[in-house]
Amino acid sequence: MDRPTSSVAAGVTALLMLAGCNSGMNNGSTPGPSPPQRGQLLTNPPTLVATFGTSDLLALLGLDTLGQELLTLAYSPICTVNVYQLNYETIGAKSESTTSTGALMVPSGSASACQGPRPIVEYAHGSSPIKNYNMAQLSGSNASSEGLILAAVFAAEGYIVVAPNYAGYDSSTLSYHPYLVGAQQAGEMIDVLTAARGALPVALAPTVTDNHKLFVTGYSQGGYVSMAATSAMQAAGQIVTASAPMSGPYALGAFGDALFLGEVNDSATENMALLANGYQNAYGNLYSQPTDIFTTPYANDIAGLLPSTTPISTIYSEGLLPSNALFSSTPPASQYASITPATTPNDLAIVFAMGFASSDYLILNSYRLSYLQDEQANPDGGFPTTTTGMPAASPTNTLRQDLKTNDLRNWTPTMPTLLCGGDEDPEVFFFNTQLMQGYWSKNAPSATVTILDIASVPMANDPYADEKDAFQAAVTAVAAAAIAGGAADGGHAAVLADYHATLVAPFCLAAVKSFFDEQGG
Repeated sequence: MDRPTSSVAAGVTALLMLAGCNSGMNNGSTPGPSPPQRGQLLTNPPTLVATFGTSDLLALLGLDTLGQELLTLAYSPICTVNVYQLNYETIGAKSESTTSTGALMVPSGSASACQGPRPIVEYAHGSSPIKNYNMAQLSGSNASSEGLILAAVFAAEGYIVVAPNYAGYDSSTLSYHPYLVGAQQAGEMIDVLTAARGALPVALAPTVTDNHKLFVTGYSQGGYVSMAATSAMQAAGQIVTASAPMSGPYALGAFGDALFLGEVNDSATENMALLANGYQNAYGNLYSQPTDIFTTPYANDIAGLLPSTTPISTIYSEGLLPSNALFSSTPPASQYASITPATTPNDLAIVFAMGFASSDYLILNSYRLSYLQDEQANPDGGFPTTTTGMPAASPTNTLRQDLKTNDLRNWTPTMPTLLCGGDEDPEVFFFNTQLMQGYWSKNAPSATVTILDIASVPMANDPYADEKDAFQAAVTAVAAAAIAGGAADGGHAAVLADYHATLVAPFCLAAVKSFFDEQGG
């Protein structure tokens, strides 16, 4: 049976062709600008940022919230980690030439696992409103917790780690970030991998080279990016040894519908600001004017608001973006009163309620109504009711069209794949993972796919029992601390506040490490 072609993978192919077909000539006679050499290092050898011995890593982990969770698994690093800053050429969502940066982490040391040809882990990071976000910065005031955890879990265990900062971040010359634009982000994952391979070997680890085993993973936004990249690499004939996206918004069409149907996720306004900027730049169809979608005064600044060098807390306090309220608490029509806000599932009802307010909300009620009318006329096959499991066939709302373009329910993996997440995640709902599971079960029942709910009870001979037990212990500790502080809800709100970024992330990543090791990493 022919597998459906991924629209994201097809988009990557188109971007690669657009970037490469320029002959360098202008109207047949005058030499024009050279096309971007995608993945070319702009600084080679790359800049060494820092070197961390095993004791250095343990000390940094003890100071970091995610790192402290990792230490509960009796973690013990064996390799020194040399961290380099990659600066390379890529393209934006409109095929425009640009640059981007990322991290290259190379192990070294006397242990056999720290020398010679080594496997590569490519990691895509989660959403960030901070423009100077840098995965190569493992310590100091602007340190990346994700970068530190990657160094500890993978590089200090003998993997070479490659992690882009994404176009639009750090010192990238792109004026916007193509947030959840699957073709661009997958293409950039290919570009940064090319740049990293071009930088190896490095002087501090001259024997450490690529052994051609590639493992792809990422968390949250990065879960989506890592799946899009795996799909694109597979379509291009590049070998991926194993893939393990975590807690990603893979079913973007269904996820968008869930928000407008009243299931407003945590961080919704921040995500919407990033999405609007990315999709308007990529497709130019989201709105004619920001006031078509967004309320005053937020429409005035939404176009280029995020990512920003201004802290998100300041953006909230200065009234440039509401901290929680995506929608009005007044239903856009009487038939939508029961979902303004949604009240089920019960465990997440308090999160949904925070997404609504009587004033100072982000999206116009008239726009929510038009979106919901399109959702009713052209329903998604996965939400709120699972029918086909597929994205809406013919949406007319342009946001729904863009979400469908970037939805990943259109490919099936040929490599061993693990999807990890938590079933009460208030930020990236677990149904994204379940819809991918359903799609693959229907379209590729023989695919080697493992679905891991890190919050589930360990089964007999469960290979991830340690990670599940550690997750439950962490949840219990957060709830107990909240109760000791006077919480009257059994610590439920405190657990939800930490669930996505602090509780699920480190234990899913530990499970991914075990999975990659099993696949020959």
